[in-house]
Amino acid sequence: MSIRYERITRVSIVVRSLSERTLDEGTKEGTKCADFARASTQRRENHPNPMDTLWLVLVLALVTGRAQGSFMEQPLARISVHRALIELEDTASISASPDLLGAKGETAEYVTVKFRRAANAENTDWIGVFSPANFNASTCTEPDGVPSKDQFPKLCSAPVKYKYANFSSPNYVRSGEGSLSFRLINMRADYSFGLFKGDVSNPVLLAVSNTVSFTSPRAPSFMRLANGFEWNEITVTWTSDYGQDEAMPLVKWGLLDDKERTLTAAMTVTFSRDDMCGAPATTVGWRSPGYIHTGHLKELWPNKKYFYQVAHKLENGSYVWGRSSVFKSPPFPGQDSLQRVVIFGDMGKAERDGSNEYSMYQPGCLNTTDTLASDIDNYDIIILNGDMAYANGYASQWDQFLEQVEPLSSRVPFMVTSGNHERDWPFSGSFYGSSDSGGECGVPAQTLFNMPAVNRAKYWYQTDWGLFRFCIANTEEDWREGTEQWAFLEECFSSVNRQKQPWLIFIAHRVLGYSSGDFYAAEGSFSEPMGRDLQKLWQKYRVDLAFYGHVHNYERTCPIYENVCLSQEKHHYSGQFNATIHIVAGGGGAGLALFAPFNTSWSFVKDYDFGFTKLTSFNRSSLLLEYKRSSDGLVYDKFWITRHYKDVLGCDRRTTFCPLITLAT
Repeated sequence: MSIRYERITRVSIVVRSLSERTLDEGTKEGTKCADFARASTQRRENHPNPMDTLWLVLVLALVTGRAQGSFMEQPLARISVHRALIELEDTASISASPDLLGAKGETAEYVTVKFRRAANAENTDWIGVFSPANFNASTCTEPDGVPSKDQFPKLCSAPVKYKYANFSSPNYVRSGEGSLSFRLINMRADYSFGLFKGDVSNPVLLAVSNTVSFTSPRAPSFMRLANGFEWNEITVTWTSDYGQDEAMPLVKWGLLDDKERTLTAAMTVTFSRDDMCGAPATTVGWRSPGYIHTGHLKELWPNKKYFYQVAHKLENGSYVWGRSSVFKSPPFPGQDSLQRVVIFGDMGKAERDGSNEYSMYQPGCLNTTDTLASDIDNYDIIILNGDMAYANGYASQWDQFLEQVEPLSSRVPFMVTSGNHERDWPFSGSFYGSSDSGGECGVPAQTLFNMPAVNRAKYWYQTDWGLFRFCIANTEEDWREGTEQWAFLEECFSSVNRQKQPWLIFIAHRVLGYSSGDFYAAEGSFSEPMGRDLQKLWQKYRVDLAFYGHVHNYERTCPIYENVCLSQEKHHYSGQFNATIHIVAGGGGAGLALFAPFNTSWSFVKDYDFGFTKLTSFNRSSLLLEYKRSSDGLVYDKFWITRHYKDVLGCDRRTTFCPLITLAT
């Protein structure tokens, strides 16, 4: 079935500081930065200081850099597909080999592309990778299915990725010949390659290659696990090209050490171009997502290893099998066992073949992926805190991202949150009016990743893992007091039994707490405006840790409430709870963000590098946080929390009985 998302044709009512944001947040924030710096200068003009001028220059430079970074986040947007021309040349040629991939079940293989331009070869010539192979405009249709050659460009879609012709052939201009290596993944359709001149700004197609295809293009792929609604439930989601009317999606599963296997039917969803909100998601960025299947594995034994394999049963009774894998089931709430959680945000995707597409994300996100994959047996659950693929309206990038993270998502629950690059679009109901999603308005992310959210379009949820309770917010929807999300968060915080689940964690993409990121400092808020409205909930319900992304670096605060550090301890927190520690872990792979050029009293640790955080609960009273860099997996920051539930609930530890069980009572 096709998921239909309600179009909310209203603008969220926000306070002045938020409603002033324009569609180009970078430009508007540059204006805000200038206003902030100007106001600072005016306040001090009776006391001139030579540093004022330096401060103004630094702040303007920082925000200008952020605006540029935001603009360059999707390299496919650099290609002016709407300007493309077709001028095939007899003296130009291009070919790819091998032309058949996946003969042994491989889902990714390299091909060699050879090309020739006998006359007028230029350094700006480039090779585009297209899928489906037929990318001529004659195949393009409007969203309602009516062809419109006048309204569509000569090419009906952007390429999946690209490289310049001289990437590995430095003598290309002189010789007119070259070759490139491309890594292709099974994306349910065939491939072809185009040789272009005119750079990406004025592309002119000169030659088209032969077709390259996989032996089983429709086969299941990109497996991803997630927690279900119940603590003893895991969902298995995957992608294929089989609709439910032609093949039944199934999951075969059982205890790893047991020969007995169960077949569980899966549900199937998809989405269409009509479900998106704007260009490029509805135009040159569109590509069929295939079908998304989810099976629910229920009544699992706690902390046990399970085997699983996805499949499709065809009408003739035969099966098309996907890969098999293994996962460990969740511990029951309160189970006193070793439990390890990874949290980070803002990952992005990169091409292992060195394609220009997303080269700016190397080596960050690939290092994050590979470092985690090499140690996956020492992690139980991963939470990617928003801004996942940075597809920004180019649907092919979601397939590329799912393939990138499959070594992680197929082994442990891979939980995600909604970020601005998944959700934001003007007049779509998002809290912010930016165009960061490229017209996706949350549809691909919320369909591809099956989270235990009561309302998938709103995408906030709670999930438990043994001794942990995670309350996961959606900062792209209104969270202020009196809203539905506020009520959800208070219920999530208040309903946990801290005797069984002592570690209460808040997770949100944008910084609702504290950050020294340059653009937050320029706004003078050090967080999202109104974000700290939630402080009274964090304090009331003794939230241990609050995690954010959005700012692409690492930062840790003191235990802080209303801008005041309630402890100067940096490495070991014990005894009664005093305030929440805030952690920005946004260095998953996207281009790094600068810190403000000054220090704040509440910022204890900063790191301008790619990395992730790991929480380890050894028992009900001992929690370790480690921050590791993606490049080497080594620990660069850590601290301990040692606390008993009576400390959390504010009871007198000298008494033998603590009447409070949850903070709601």
